[in-house]
Amino acid sequence: MGELILIRHGETEWSRSGQHTSHTDLPLTPLGERQARALAPLLAGRNIALTLVSPAARARRTAELAGLTGPVITPELHEWDYGGYEGVTTDEIHRTRPDWNLWTDGVAAGPADHPGETPAEVGARADEVLAKVAAAAAGRAADEDIALVAHSHFLRVLTARYLGLTPAGGTLFQLATGAVSRLGTEHGKPVIKALNVTWPESLLPKAEPETAPGP
Repeated sequence: MGELILIRHGETEWSRSGQHTSHTDLPLTPLGERQARALAPLLAGRNIALTLVSPAARARRTAELAGLTGPVITPELHEWDYGGYEGVTTDEIHRTRPDWNLWTDGVAAGPADHPGETPAEVGARADEVLAKVAAAAAGRAADEDIALVAHSHFLRVLTARYLGLTPAGGTLFQLATGAVSRLGTEHGKPVIKALNVTWPESLLPKAEPETAPGP
């Protein structure tokens, strides 16, 4: 295969405010939609043979606006389950746990349907996705890319695991909303080809005008 293209979804209200967002299914903001549309010309020059997308609406909408066709909904691409920290900012957590670090400490326990994940559990899920990518890449042409449209913390863990680091290694990589990264190889070894590529807001496509109501 070619490269593994990682795409973080566009901005939501909670990504803008810094609230941890896993299962809360927020839509893209108008800026988030512009960020997603800006991906289309960037990706148009790639030979993307397969797109795997998180089930979250913000990821699916990003894939749609970016012009990625035939996306395959992939449950393993969901964001880190933040458990009791869903909707809570890091600053708020630090008021009671000043030394808290997501990458090493994990999250507070949540309700039964969203109990939270440890770094190791997220890492194991990232390994499952990488195994799926490897299976899908088998026999593909050298210029055929695979795209993953998902979420910041999960994609950071996946990047760490791709490079052979522990899940906590995800702390080394920053991913803004609407960012594109590329993972590949050099001399047979895994490398980062590009990381956290974004457009300045001034260069983003203009917001599409609202449709006028009918008579």
